[in-house]
Amino acid sequence: MNLYKHVSDAINQKLGQPVNLEVPRNREFGDFSTNAAMVMARGAGKNPRELAADIASKIAELDFVADTSIAGPGFINIKIKNEFLWQGAAHATDLDSTPTLTIDMDYGSYNVAKSLHIGHLRTSIVGDTLNRIAKYLGHKTISYNHIGDWGRPMGLVIAYIESLHPDWPFFAADFDASKINPADYKITATELDTYYPAASARGKEDEEFLNHAREITADLQNGHPGYTALYNLFLKVSLDMMDGIIKKLNMMPFDKTLGERNASMHLGRVEEMLRAGNLLETSDGAEIVVVRRETDSEPMPPFMFYNSRGADTYEATDLAAIWFRKDADNPDKIWYLTDARQQLHFKQVFRVAEMLNLFPVENLEHLYFGTINGPGGQPFKTRDGNAAGLLDIIDMVGDAVRQRCVDAGKNLDDETIGAIALAALKFTDLMHDVKSDYIFDPAAVTSFEGRTGPYILYTAVRLNSVLRRAGNDCDEIPQMPSSISADERNLIIEILDFERTIRSAFDNRATDLLANYAYDLCQLINTFYHNCPILRDDISAETRCTRLYIARAAQKTLETVISLMGLRIPSEM
Repeated sequence: MNLYKHVSDAINQKLGQPVNLEVPRNREFGDFSTNAAMVMARGAGKNPRELAADIASKIAELDFVADTSIAGPGFINIKIKNEFLWQGAAHATDLDSTPTLTIDMDYGSYNVAKSLHIGHLRTSIVGDTLNRIAKYLGHKTISYNHIGDWGRPMGLVIAYIESLHPDWPFFAADFDASKINPADYKITATELDTYYPAASARGKEDEEFLNHAREITADLQNGHPGYTALYNLFLKVSLDMMDGIIKKLNMMPFDKTLGERNASMHLGRVEEMLRAGNLLETSDGAEIVVVRRETDSEPMPPFMFYNSRGADTYEATDLAAIWFRKDADNPDKIWYLTDARQQLHFKQVFRVAEMLNLFPVENLEHLYFGTINGPGGQPFKTRDGNAAGLLDIIDMVGDAVRQRCVDAGKNLDDETIGAIALAALKFTDLMHDVKSDYIFDPAAVTSFEGRTGPYILYTAVRLNSVLRRAGNDCDEIPQMPSSISADERNLIIEILDFERTIRSAFDNRATDLLANYAYDLCQLINTFYHNCPILRDDISAETRCTRLYIARAAQKTLETVISLMGLRIPSEM
């Protein structure tokens, strides 16, 4: 039930025009408020407080309104009847029916033959949560891990493998795939992790090696059988590594793991469209599309379709990927989640898509995010001073959780520690505005108190424990009691704010709204827990049933929110 929408729609209909309905932080004077009188007074030539009295009396006629009052120059406070809130609490996670969309969601963007690093954390966590939110609201989503699998890094890796194993048949001019057994050529994940950094470093110092890697890249893209067979060999190792990370982060599997290689297969069709529109121009041996407009106040370099060596470009494959997704999925929207540094790139790609009438540009969205920094505000690094890999981050948070457990005298199993570490890592990322940078401190994010993932899980574990001990007591919706305490009422209203929050998180592509709602809900649950005992011997049967009803509604809502964030609730903490 969307309490906010229900109240807002009813008031709009009653007054015959839309009004701004606000949710005050302090609900002592009202559950909702509106400045409608002050807005309407300007056009009506009336005193705002006098007009507020007329409006308040009309709002008071609505069957779910308990009381209205006027504050200040004409603010109207609205109190909802307890009976209405009571009946709605059991249906807080039942959603209103609304139109749905088909959305292609491009996040992850992992690279073949390269370790995942801290830059992949936000795209993975935020992308997965937005996907979960969209699915929960009934939208059809198709998630893409648009892997980097076709550019110069592939040529560098193959050239490096050749330097290590020049006798391998993949490099022979007469290579015959039917005469080899791929299982005879082992590349472990640990080995593969070292290849690209070593090849990249060598390429910066050895021009001959770099040129050879460039030639291999072009040959691979043109179907060289030996390079293709070797590529397929280490591709499988990379995909297995990616799957391991996805499972560690408790992400939903991607619907499609398709990257630049797949997109390159459709470049011919896109090239035909560009040439038909006379959009391609030659510049220093490259083929480009001019995308700058007279209204641009910032630099807007041309879109490069082919580079001077005739190789596929990053821009071209992203454009071809739009063509492929339009053809394969026909989505209403395509979302891209990458870091802020790619803003210019996507502006260029979206402009060419618009010039080709390939996809409505207003339905192409680049949801960019800020960086994760260390305690000093500098880029986050491991203890040895190197750039942090994603597995390094996961391990560091796990170690911090273990140390906290030791310090607190807790003896928790590895699965529980893993769940707590996951919550610490993911909640910290989700609670920040996606576009903002934030400081990541493993010691701080693993605290069991404050705005942290462990605090969210601890609240859920505590609530589950109470309800487990209560068993099937009062499992029917009880009659509303003659009175409801402020702590009980505040929790019910927060529960009923769930649908507004989840829809706002989707509409604004803002996972922080969901995460911070979880924290606010947990605070109210814990206040309720402390001030409204449930199973104590001196609590009457009627009061116990009342509070169990509220606790079960809170549990259902909190578990839903935790699931949408991709967290796991342990049995104890």
